[in-house]
Amino acid sequence: PELADAITTLLREAPTRSSPLRRQAETPMPVDVDSRLHLLRVESAPSLDNEPVLAPAVAKALELLLRERRSQEQLQAVGLEPSKTALFVGPPGVGKTMAARWLARELGRPLIILDLAAVMSSYLGRTGTNLRHVLDYAKSVDCVLLLDELDAIAKRRDDRGEVGELKRLVTVLIQQIDDWPSSGLLVAATNHSDLLDPAIWRRFETKVEFPLPDDKTIQTFVLALLSRYLPNAEAWSGILSIAFRGRSFSEIESEIAAQRRASAVTGSSLNEQLATLVRSDSLSKADRISLAAALVDTGIVSQRAAHQLTGVSRDTIRGRTRNEKSNGKRAIPAE
Repeated sequence: PELADAITTLLREAPTRSSPLRRQAETPMPVDVDSRLHLLRVESAPSLDNEPVLAPAVAKALELLLRERRSQEQLQAVGLEPSKTALFVGPPGVGKTMAARWLARELGRPLIILDLAAVMSSYLGRTGTNLRHVLDYAKSVDCVLLLDELDAIAKRRDDRGEVGELKRLVTVLIQQIDDWPSSGLLVAATNHSDLLDPAIWRRFETKVEFPLPDDKTIQTFVLALLSRYLPNAEAWSGILSIAFRGRSFSEIESEIAAQRRASAVTGSSLNEQLATLVRSDSLSKADRISLAAALVDTGIVSQRAAHQLTGVSRDTIRGRTRNEKSNGKRAIPAE
């Protein structure tokens, strides 16, 4: 086994003509000189557990990137090239990395992800060299390159708290972006766009703002997560769209996965476990009333249980559900 692992490592670092990696690049995959760790993570065939649920503006921007890549001949005919670089901006967990993976899958290209832990070196000048090797390698491969947490290597150069080494990284990155070939797609993601050096910001041709999901988007996302496990998934999606208001996709997915695990190990029903997610502490009074009415209207819990979960009085719940029924409306808001 030890010999097999050593041979595999050698093949990856210096592929022969018979190696599958030879089809992707003539140059060996870059490694840190000291640690011998690979500076990149490669997903040869990117896949998604769930299809991304995107805000309309985000979906439009990503579709345009795809259309440009698929219409290169038309662009060349008028002296243009497709966008080479895209910057994804937004809070953690809103789907930036998933969007890059989706782009790579739709384009039929491998996704290459910069491994910051391996790139950052304690030796003066080594980090910049590592970064240059990563970008040079990615240029030689028909791929989508993802620079996640871009703010870690592209901070403002006027920040007095940063050392000269990190400032040199910005210069390296600027040079590499300017020299990026139109055949490849460079995607960067950051949670802190305000920390980026202005020169880096200007280098990206497409900038996409990823917002926190709204109620309708959360409802669609929760339905996709629960539809395989619950016959009343649609009812829960409306309820949880209120309870998860202001939360990110990753937080929502983590919470639901935790309740599925709890249901499996305790023997309780998934409905019972999901009811524990109905938190109303951070909701306004109107939202808590909507949530309580939705719980009762869909038959998930009784009025008494809804009162215990949300703190809304049973009289208020009865009045709200009565009004909803008389008006022919559901208790779950569309937005």
